[in-house]
Amino acid sequence: MKRTMLTGAAALAAAALTLTACSGGDDTAGGGEGDAGNAENVDTITLAGWSLATTPEFQVLADAYNEQNPDVTVELQEYDATEYDTQMIADLAAGSAPDMYVLKNLKNFVTYQDGGQLLDLSDIEVGDEVNGVDAYTVDGATYAIPYRQDAWYLYYNTDLFDQAGIDYPDGSWTWDDYAATAEELTEALGGDALGTYQHSWQSTLQGFANAQDPAADVLSGEWEYLVPWYERIVELQDAGAQMNFGAVTTNSVTYQSQFGTQQAAMMPMGSWYVATLLAQQESGDAEQFNWGFAPAPQLDSSTTDNPVTFADPTGIGINPAVDADVAAAAKDFLAFVASEDAASALAEIGITPAITNDAVTETYFSIEGVPTDELSQFAFSTHEVRPENPVSADTATLQNILSDAHSAILSGTVSPADGIAEAMDRAQSEVLG
Repeated sequence: MKRTMLTGAAALAAAALTLTACSGGDDTAGGGEGDAGNAENVDTITLAGWSLATTPEFQVLADAYNEQNPDVTVELQEYDATEYDTQMIADLAAGSAPDMYVLKNLKNFVTYQDGGQLLDLSDIEVGDEVNGVDAYTVDGATYAIPYRQDAWYLYYNTDLFDQAGIDYPDGSWTWDDYAATAEELTEALGGDALGTYQHSWQSTLQGFANAQDPAADVLSGEWEYLVPWYERIVELQDAGAQMNFGAVTTNSVTYQSQFGTQQAAMMPMGSWYVATLLAQQESGDAEQFNWGFAPAPQLDSSTTDNPVTFADPTGIGINPAVDADVAAAAKDFLAFVASEDAASALAEIGITPAITNDAVTETYFSIEGVPTDELSQFAFSTHEVRPENPVSADTATLQNILSDAHSAILSGTVSPADGIAEAMDRAQSEVLG
């Protein structure tokens, strides 16, 4: 998917969705308009998920709904986490997809929506407290209901900060403060750990830049604003305060191991890592140490009172091929997904739900092991989350171009300025031109 709007598997997937959408055009398909259906006629509805053994959120939602609706079972259908979209697109085209499926990332939402593979859910009542609904709204119609809204934080190991004699993050840091502290930590820890760990994903840099930089506009193809962001992280690599990108990718280093085994004193990562770290410390996959999370560093001090961070909402849509009765039952489930009861059930396992009111926040911080310091609570409850992926047919291709630039720059193949210039040229010639 590097040379044209959609190539290879993506083109086949889009074509499959389009063909399926065209072939399903009779009035009886897909719980069609004018036939509301009867949810009471359905005792089982199916929902797609991934890595069910280690990702409990799907079963939690299913069980919480079943507790209130004992006559209806939500049956989970497992997909491969890394091939989720490819497999889902194929199943939708083949007519074998489950009744409901999760939109794993916003980048591919347009592929599903434009391909006619999401039922219009505008008749589901969703409260104003639910974050992320706008991201799944096209031309006034809503096609997925968010159940979680992650945010990226700065995780820090308080034991390593104490060992180094350096003050913890206080919520006022800029990225320059973060970089300076990473170098100070590395020197003070004397080889016991690096100052920070930024994983190999483009999100760990571009996500923040696109959310915080006033010049940011992914869809414009004008990406000069990214150059100083890359210069900063290259300097951290060169200073030895951050693991080299080549070492991360060559050795398939995981971010869980770097922070969880105290190889790094800090780590920018999504809010989902709270639940992961708690589980790994309990199982022994992570070491026992004291930690907290702070708001992500900011571009400047103007946003520290309401820190700007990023993350796409995660929503659930309905397969339009289901009959009207199943569609009605699935909509009832999604109405529950948008409720405070569902949010509290997710908060109980450390997942950041789409609703984060006072009651949900209290539930979240009552979990054993979750840091309860004032800054961690502030980071959880007070922030502006901006989506990582703008909703556009061009998003996936432009993000792939930016991903190539990310790898080239951090591996040292090109300088930040040259890498971004090459990416901009590709954006114009391959997509925008």
